Amino acid sequence: MIQNLIDRYIAVSFKVTKKAESLIKEQIGNDLTNDQHYILRYIYQSKECTSSELADVFEVNKSAITAIINRMVDRELIKRTRDENDRRVVYLTLTDEGNTLFKKTEDRVHCLVKSIITKFNMEEIKNFIQTYEKLADKLIETKQDQVEE
Repeated sequence: MIQNLIDRYIAVSFKVTKKAESLIKEQIGNDLTNDQHYILRYIYQSKECTSSELADVFEVNKSAITAIINRMVDRELIKRTRDENDRRVVYLTLTDEGNTLFKKTEDRVHCLVKSIITKFNMEEIKNFIQTYEKLADKLIETKQDQVEE
């Protein structure tokens, strides 16, 4: 019984992740990669952050974040600003162009998600989101437990 549930979870998780990434990519088009969109989203929501913070949040090496950030700085989507008190600290913020592009792509993503979730009733949506948030918490706990071992 539990093996069947595990197999179903793995299968549906793969399908959902791949299909969602594909649908989101269709919405953001060639303007951004999915990773770039998520980075713009994070910076937009936090107002400013550091590359180290992004590396932690996205669970990738700092060098991978640096490569993505360099491309986004070159495209004038993100601006780097050094901390006045500690020149080693560099803050990342969105430029006006970055803000505009994020809002444009985010509007498309919101429309996509809305078109999907409105196919469910409100109770199903609330239960799903609550369960998905619980799954996220359990995944974070598992990751922390592994680090502590």
